[in-house]
Amino acid sequence: MVKAQKAKAAKKAPAKKPTKKPVKKPAQKPVRKSAKKATPKPAPKKVVAPPTQSDLLKRILVSLDDDKAENIVTINLEGRSALCDAAVVASGRSSRHVAAMADHLARKLKESGYGTRPISGAGQGDWVLVDAGDVIVHLFRPEVREYYDLEGMWSVGARK
Repeated sequence: MVKAQKAKAAKKAPAKKPTKKPVKKPAQKPVRKSAKKATPKPAPKKVVAPPTQSDLLKRILVSLDDDKAENIVTINLEGRSALCDAAVVASGRSSRHVAAMADHLARKLKESGYGTRPISGAGQGDWVLVDAGDVIVHLFRPEVREYYDLEGMWSVGARK
């Protein structure tokens, strides 16, 4: 019986497969660089100087003049207020005109690189404030401007 079991085991045992020997590839020779190629250097970034207050004030005054603002007054607050260095007070003919001037001013300031400027009061259009950073712009309807009298508060011009 032992012979029969050995014969059976020999039939059932899987045949060993010959293992493949790893083939050694010839070593690659390092590539010699004949000459360094001049890689183009990136163009230096243009450093844009931050706009000055006078530039900001000029842009605001030009924008208001282009939009037909009336009675434009610039109040110098440098050293008198911690909020801003200057305030611009102007009037529009109607609520719609005042709101449109504020929207145009904010858009022009953003296009000039001053970023998005907050606008307050554009919904009503009676008194719209545009915070341009160092310059605060007050846009009024004529009746509202006379009522609040900002120029008189800051002692600019003759008081009524």
